[in-house]
Amino acid sequence: MSRTRTALLAAMALVAGATGTAYAVAPDGVGAAAVPCTVNYQVQNQWDTGFTAAVTVTNLGAAKSSWAVKWSYAGNQRVTSGWNAKVTQSGSNVTAANESYNGTLATGGSASFGFQGTYSGSNAIPATFTLDGVTCNVDGGGGPTDPTDPTGPGDRVNNPYSGAKVYVNPEWSAKAAAESGGSRIANQPTGVWLDRTAAINGVNGGMGLRDHLDAALAQKGSGELVIQLVIYNLPGRDCSALASNGELGPTEIGRYKTEYIDPIAAILADAKYASLRIVTTVEIDSLPNLVTNTGSRATATPECDVMKANGNYVKGVGYALNKLGDVGNVYNYVDAGHHGWIGWDDNFGPSADVFHDAATAEGATPADVHGFITNTANYSTLKENNFTINSSVAGKSVRESKWVDWNRYVDELGFAQAFRNELVSTGFDTNIGMLIDTSRNGWGGTARPAGPGATTSVDTYVDGGRYDRRIHIGNWCNQSGAGLGERPKAAPESGIDAYVWMKPPGESDGASKAIPNDEGKGFDRMCDPTYTGTPRNGNNLTGALPDAPVSGHWFSAQFQQLMRNAYPPLS
Repeated sequence: MSRTRTALLAAMALVAGATGTAYAVAPDGVGAAAVPCTVNYQVQNQWDTGFTAAVTVTNLGAAKSSWAVKWSYAGNQRVTSGWNAKVTQSGSNVTAANESYNGTLATGGSASFGFQGTYSGSNAIPATFTLDGVTCNVDGGGGPTDPTDPTGPGDRVNNPYSGAKVYVNPEWSAKAAAESGGSRIANQPTGVWLDRTAAINGVNGGMGLRDHLDAALAQKGSGELVIQLVIYNLPGRDCSALASNGELGPTEIGRYKTEYIDPIAAILADAKYASLRIVTTVEIDSLPNLVTNTGSRATATPECDVMKANGNYVKGVGYALNKLGDVGNVYNYVDAGHHGWIGWDDNFGPSADVFHDAATAEGATPADVHGFITNTANYSTLKENNFTINSSVAGKSVRESKWVDWNRYVDELGFAQAFRNELVSTGFDTNIGMLIDTSRNGWGGTARPAGPGATTSVDTYVDGGRYDRRIHIGNWCNQSGAGLGERPKAAPESGIDAYVWMKPPGESDGASKAIPNDEGKGFDRMCDPTYTGTPRNGNNLTGALPDAPVSGHWFSAQFQQLMRNAYPPLS
């Protein structure tokens, strides 16, 4: 999150609200006194055909006895009603004039009003606002006025997905389109995984980071575009896995910095790419391991104890946040596990504390964190509708069921919203937003329950009604029965910046048997359908699909299953 933006908002006492917000603020290096006025335009609620918005205008010029704020819509938005201002519209042009009781606007004073409107298609944030004919949010009323276009360091918007297209990886798209029925989703945006140093320049003739950024510029055209990158190469990576898929040893923090993060940061800082909104998912499956898989816990591993002791997960994430956060159009989202990992009482708060430790390590600050992402490359259901954490059956709470096992959360949406609040309480900015990876958590198809389970016991009730059909919530590799989830979408719920497909559907989680390779990718028996598990999955079968290739390689059988079991279903 922009250091400049955070400071400016604090100085102007503009308090953030729900996700779906876009802030129009001064560009980096512009002092508050040089800006004649600021406008905070915030989409509070949005549904298929309508939305409500709140607007705060702050006057930094001479005092006024009356005022009028004006903007224009690029789409077909229509204002239907307003409050605390006379809001009128002519064509695409909107005027909000003061009421009789709030016309006075002192120097440094603010006025707030709201309205309800309709739209179809996109609901992009207006590019330019004026107060009594003077352009707000820019130095002296001149220069670039599009608050959604980061043209220099620190010019970040509150939600990078709002009003923007998202990059479609042409390599993944071609593989999807080549599958029978795959053309239905081949145009969906997915993450670009930088899972080893070689991926920066491209592997085996494939696209490197610059190639993807250049392709993103071509897709961007004259609008806004987000490109999603997965930063995933910590030293001692995957410490809780049965076989590490990382290339760097536990002590190789120097190589991580100089050979991996520094080259990525240098490429992203190229002025050629300044018009892109670059979203990074920072080091999945790392920091939560320091809480859940260390010490005296049954799930502890010696490898995770080493990484906690040497501090290289915290140092690595901090270094990445610091270096990438210095690039003005980069939006860092730190991986936050999922509800079936850190939703328990003894994991929830401590995980937030570890994230804060990382965000203050190696020169990073919480301002370098734009938000967090949950369920990356995982399968946890977005929303369980057939039971809640407060349900009771046969005299027992749902929390007592074998599936929930005393967790505080039963799905990703509730967890992500609650964990956002916990993160804010530890010192992260109140404007942070959450992403949820919905690439493989739809759980549709014939096995999807139509309603609650039988009430004969709490286990039959939960097991009969839960959408997530995994054997155990600790299973994570190429899960049998999984389906595509919600399609990528901006600002779908309060506190959620977007649903994303960060994990490209059809790319294997890992090989179901040992396969020699030159990629440094070991064989993890949690990908073997015959393996009977570890304490982390209750010593159950893994639920993995057979005949899977090495992680990241195309897995046609999985791709076909994901389409077949998609929810919402594919048309």
